[in-house]
Amino acid sequence: MRSIILTSILSLIAVMSTAQTEELEFIKEKNYYQYDADFLPASFHKARRDSIRAALPDSSAMVLFANPERNRSNDVYYEYHQDPNFYYLTGLREPNAMLILYKEEQEINGKKVDELLLMQARNPSSEIWNGRRLGVDKAAEELLFDQVLANTSFQDLEVHFNNLKSIYYEAPYSLEEQKDTDGSTLSGLYKQFKAKDSTNTKSSELLAGMLLSKFRQIKTKEEIALLRKAIAITCEAQNELMRTIQPNMAEYETEAIIEYVFKKNGAEYPGFPSIQGSGENSCILHYTSNRRPLKNGGLLVSDVGAEYRGYTADVTRTIPPNGKFSKEEKQIYELVLKAQTAGIEASVVGASFWAPGQVATEIIGEGLKKLGIIKHAKEVKKYFMHGTSHYLGLDVHDAGMYMPLEAGNVITVEPGIYIAEDSDCDPKWWNIGVRIEDDILILEKGPENLSASSPRTVKEIEALMLKSK
Repeated sequence: MRSIILTSILSLIAVMSTAQTEELEFIKEKNYYQYDADFLPASFHKARRDSIRAALPDSSAMVLFANPERNRSNDVYYEYHQDPNFYYLTGLREPNAMLILYKEEQEINGKKVDELLLMQARNPSSEIWNGRRLGVDKAAEELLFDQVLANTSFQDLEVHFNNLKSIYYEAPYSLEEQKDTDGSTLSGLYKQFKAKDSTNTKSSELLAGMLLSKFRQIKTKEEIALLRKAIAITCEAQNELMRTIQPNMAEYETEAIIEYVFKKNGAEYPGFPSIQGSGENSCILHYTSNRRPLKNGGLLVSDVGAEYRGYTADVTRTIPPNGKFSKEEKQIYELVLKAQTAGIEASVVGASFWAPGQVATEIIGEGLKKLGIIKHAKEVKKYFMHGTSHYLGLDVHDAGMYMPLEAGNVITVEPGIYIAEDSDCDPKWWNIGVRIEDDILILEKGPENLSASSPRTVKEIEALMLKSK
């Protein structure tokens, strides 16, 4: 049986549609140290820097830092992932770096510039072990910066902070123990920055995040193309799971199917730890252990997202491992689907960001009351306890202002019902967890479901699972 499943997987993964391929052809610029040609071009990141600079008040600067490297254990580190805001403005995917954007030109190192990138220099010895670095000289050319310097030069550099009225900055996340006197480390860069910053920056961290959120919540044509690709890969993974799942598998085997499809189609990572919760685990919202045998019964909540060129999908399907929903499972599932459909329809330009959640909550509350699971609709939070939508992009819970919906927003709509064992209702409902999540592009003409290629209805899911058996 498992050899049949493997053969099915190997024969299945088709190239994404011609339309999707054509949509990614906007990227023509070459970057010498990468093998993939469809990353966002340097011109995208430069345009974002120009837009942020235009929005800064007079006599100000914005300072951002790369993500730190993160230790897993002993001398093993997690695979590096850049800070999304830093990547959005630079395109650099290396650690130990710092970006300074000035509203007005400053003379730095004998040259008038309005931006400065400080980054790690080439290191032949380190590169033998850990891979090539871009290097200062190449970075200026490849990333379209007028001024790029080695991070070790920052301590002795006159960077003109004292003559500014304000500096907007974001402190690095989760700095590890490093020698903070060494400018080649992120910790050292941050300490040196704070020593040079003598302006009143009391509210600057909050304002920096808000300004970046305002820009990142509206996706450009290039970003939408990459999101479509990530979402198409994720939908194919969910569909393949429906085709190949067997009730004698374990949760980790379903995770393997999902993530195989991700990698086979060029996704770099899962955008977040894959959630494969079955039975009692379907009622744990962010369950990631993925060890339970499916033969113990119950539905499987598969909440996953492929990350493609930095942009992540987030698509949830709930399926019966044996290919058939029970009567109670079907009732709960169809209630969630009804709520989600209404939530998607409410995702229109000008509507409150919370409108999809409000309509979904009302439908689920009335539905649970009708089924006798709750006595009053206001008790709905006992079984639907999370929000319905979040922004999607460089982060799975992406930056945004949570203001009225605008064209170019990409959000999720993901209502759910989770009835854990020992809940205050008839035991026939216990351990039924259902979540349905789709990725929605807000357009002037109405919402577009970017993940519609993966079945959502009971009839469609059972038909695909039956056809594949």
